[in-house]
Amino acid sequence: MLSSKSLSLYLIAIPFFLGIIFTAYRLFLGLIIIILFLLIIYIVNVNYRFITSIFIAFLISFLIYQLTNIFIDNFEISRELRILVNRGLLIIIIIGLSIVIILHKKKISFFSNKANWNSSISLPFHSIKLSYFMLIGVIITGLVFTPIMLDQEPGYIKSILVFALLFSIINATLEELIWRGLLLTSLIEYISATNAIIITSIGFGLLHLVVGIPLLISLLFSIGGLFYGFIVIKTNSIYPAIIFHFVMNVGMVFSGLIL
Repeated sequence: MLSSKSLSLYLIAIPFFLGIIFTAYRLFLGLIIIILFLLIIYIVNVNYRFITSIFIAFLISFLIYQLTNIFIDNFEISRELRILVNRGLLIIIIIGLSIVIILHKKKISFFSNKANWNSSISLPFHSIKLSYFMLIGVIITGLVFTPIMLDQEPGYIKSILVFALLFSIINATLEELIWRGLLLTSLIEYISATNAIIITSIGFGLLHLVVGIPLLISLLFSIGGLFYGFIVIKTNSIYPAIIFHFVMNVGMVFSGLIL
């Protein structure tokens, strides 16, 4: 059962999720209403001012991100370059969140500790060395995408290799810095790690609406967010999550799911 403290935060998180959906679908009037509602909560609920300001900062930064992409849409550039620019502009959200954290005189943290690859991860049913866990995860991811990749035209992977690497590095790094870096570390000060992972994972999934992924599938992406969040908490490092995310993105590009 949720504690009253956790329940209150989930009630604040719901308009945050709605704000992501409205912004992704470019329903900016709905976003403005959501931001005004969160501002009222910020004024009334003193205990959650920092978290509310984080949510507001994200939504405003996401709005700027969307407006910038709308502006870029007016330029005649290749689809590959447009996608790379779109992903690179996620830095806007990182900047917005960082500004609010600094204004609240809190430490900016990205779980940037160096991963101890020789340490063990305690799973519900087993304990496994981190390096082995990573290797098994990468192999399983590769096996999942292999049948789809084999259906592609000969030479397809070679033709998009550079794009796949650039996209995966940019996207995996920036998305992890946003969700498992700034947002997870901000929430974890106020609620349990489990609830913090759930909230950031739902937001992570919904953010994929912006690249045209349907709502139901975007919510399924939240499962990946749960996994990444679990890894970050277990290792106290964001780097294993970035690696897993990178491998997943490479598989998606090679499978033709991005282009």
